Amino acid sequence: MSSEVSRARRYPRRWLAASREDIIINRARTARRGGKEAPIGMRLPPAILLDLDDTILDDSSKIDRCWRDACAANAAELGGLHESVVLETIRNTSRWYWSDPERHREGRLELDAARRGVVQLALQELGIANPKLAASIGDAYSHHREAGMEPLPDAVDTLRWLKASGCALGLLTNGAGPAQRKKIERFGLTEFFDTILVEGEVGFGKPDLRIYQLALSRLDMSPRDAWMVGDNLEWDVAAPQKLGLLGIWIDRSARGLPPGTTVRPHRIIRALADLRIE
Repeated sequence: MSSEVSRARRYPRRWLAASREDIIINRARTARRGGKEAPIGMRLPPAILLDLDDTILDDSSKIDRCWRDACAANAAELGGLHESVVLETIRNTSRWYWSDPERHREGRLELDAARRGVVQLALQELGIANPKLAASIGDAYSHHREAGMEPLPDAVDTLRWLKASGCALGLLTNGAGPAQRKKIERFGLTEFFDTILVEGEVGFGKPDLRIYQLALSRLDMSPRDAWMVGDNLEWDVAAPQKLGLLGIWIDRSARGLPPGTTVRPHRIIRALADLRIE
C-alpha cells in the first residue's frame, strides 16, 4: 500500500495538501472577508506543528508591567533616578541584546542570567555599577513574568478541538528544557501533543531545519502533510516553508507584515482559535 493511500485511510476527513491554486484563490478572497483569509483548503491537515510562547501561552503582553514592578521593588537602590528613565534604558538595552541571533540563542538557554546581564548593562549606562542590584531587578522581573503567564484566550480549547478532530500535534519550543517543561506541565499541555521538542533538550531549535524534520519524523509525516503555526515570522513561517510546510503566522496585534519583510505566510490569523473550522 502506498504512503499516500495509507495516509488517506488514516485521515479520511482531513486536508492532505492545499494546492497552489487553493492558496491563490484563498488570498484573492481575503478582501471580501475584511482582510481575514479563509482557512486554507477549508480542511485541517494531518499534522500541525505549534509554537508555545505567544501562540498558546501569553508570554509577552505583561513585559512592561513586569519591568515596572521589578524596578519599583528596588527603587530605593536606584539613586533617585526616575522610574521612566530606568525603564526606557532597560527596554533599549533589551532590544539591543535580543536583536542578535547568536546572543538570542545563548540568552534564551540561560534566561535568568541573560536578564540579569541586560539590567546590569542598562544600569552601567546610567552610571550605576551594582551587579547585586542588577540581579535583584532581573530576578524580580523573572518572577513577575512567570507569575503572570497564562494561556491565551481559547488556546487550550482549540488544542482540545484539534486533537478531537484527529490532527497529530507537535509542539516546537525554543529555550531551556527545565523552563519550557515547567510551563508545559503547569498548564497541562502534554496530553494534547504527540511529540514535544524543546530546544534545550534536543540540542537545536527553530529556525534550524533539523527541528522541523525531527518533528515530522516523529509524527511519521511529510512536509506536505503539515502546517507550522506560530507568532515568529522567521522561525514559524520562513524556515518551515523551506522544507515545504505551510507556514501560518499569528499576528496578535493585527499590525500586518513588517515593512520590508520578504516572508509571505500562507495564512495570517489573529489567534490559534482562528484555526477552528465549525
